[in-house]
Amino acid sequence: MKPNRALEALNFFVADVQAGIGPFLGVFLQARGWGTDLIGTVMTIGGIAGMVATSPAGALVDATRHKRALIVVAGAMTVAASGLLWVSHDYWMVAASQIATAITGAALGPAMAGITLGIVRQRGFDRQFGRNQVANHAGNVVAAALSGWLGWRYGFGAVFALSAVFGILSLIAVAMIRADAIDHDVARGLETDNSSGNASEAKVSGLRILLECRPLVVLAAALALFHLGNAAMLPLYGLAIVAAHQGDPSAFTAETIVIAQLVMVGAAAFAYRLIRWRGYWWVILVTFLALPVRGMIAASVMHQWGVWPVQALDGIGAGLQSVAVPALVVRLLEGTGRVNAGQGVVMTVQGAGAALSPALGGILAHRFGFSAAFITLGAISMGSLGLWLCFGVGLRHACRACIETDAGTDAEDARPAVSS
Repeated sequence: MKPNRALEALNFFVADVQAGIGPFLGVFLQARGWGTDLIGTVMTIGGIAGMVATSPAGALVDATRHKRALIVVAGAMTVAASGLLWVSHDYWMVAASQIATAITGAALGPAMAGITLGIVRQRGFDRQFGRNQVANHAGNVVAAALSGWLGWRYGFGAVFALSAVFGILSLIAVAMIRADAIDHDVARGLETDNSSGNASEAKVSGLRILLECRPLVVLAAALALFHLGNAAMLPLYGLAIVAAHQGDPSAFTAETIVIAQLVMVGAAAFAYRLIRWRGYWWVILVTFLALPVRGMIAASVMHQWGVWPVQALDGIGAGLQSVAVPALVVRLLEGTGRVNAGQGVVMTVQGAGAALSPALGGILAHRFGFSAAFITLGAISMGSLGLWLCFGVGLRHACRACIETDAGTDAEDARPAVSS
């Protein structure tokens, strides 16, 4: 199998492994008597652990030449951590499981981006990473649909078993990527055909370049506000519908995931063309616009059919971001040799917002009701939109799309300068 096809297969199967049992955690714990406040706090504990681990994980991906082995270890540990939930429902055991899942999952994002860059190089990254995300979202659709049916038919134990099966298949997909297909210098953002001066500059710059790149800082801050409002919406909406006796826990949770992921497949497939047409800034702006609308709909439509507009908007935002954000980080840090560390820094900052979101949403829902929680989360996310618009002039210059000719060369030099 060609390396890029094996890479897409890996993205398909790792989708169910990366988040453990993911959104099923909320309804799984709710069925065992947990309140929304406890569910939110234990998810936040895991989010904080993932946030802390992501930057070191990105630096590790830059440093190691064993990226395939890193994915194998992380995937195996994530499956084992999910299995702890089935063994014990004690608060601290569940918290330990979420911490382990978050730490091991933190390495998967930068590792997948690094391997992709090492195989297809800078000019092929946007297109191939878009294909990776299409495969990843398709894997989520299949896994969620199977989890919903198996959970409804056989109980939550089947959901854990399915995660283990996908874990085994992801290990097989990793083995199909040849070790010599990955250029580890290119994988960290150093083109092998660069001049020696550029390579030397990358060594001197070090990690300091991550903080000196203003567009990267603004991007990370905007994503942190976005995920502070976004991360809790899916599990909270599932809890709201189940609490209102509008659907079966496993089946409805699977429905929310499938709808969102199907839309993400289309959004990810379209993202590359949209980036070439309008540029990174406009694509990310669309994702920030979708979330406040999603919050208002979730607050006003507390019925099972409301999952369609709520999750369709989630699919648009997450699908476009899953391609545009990593591709933009690669472009901003091109030539620095710190691309995957940069991915880790951005994921860490946005992870701060995502980690706080479940606790905030759970407390709001517990004290003021689900509608108030959705409205508040949507209002908080407006901060990302304001930040993106306030720095619009500089960001639009930095986020110019790389327009390629049919021969694969750039029509213009879209690489921005890194400034302090």
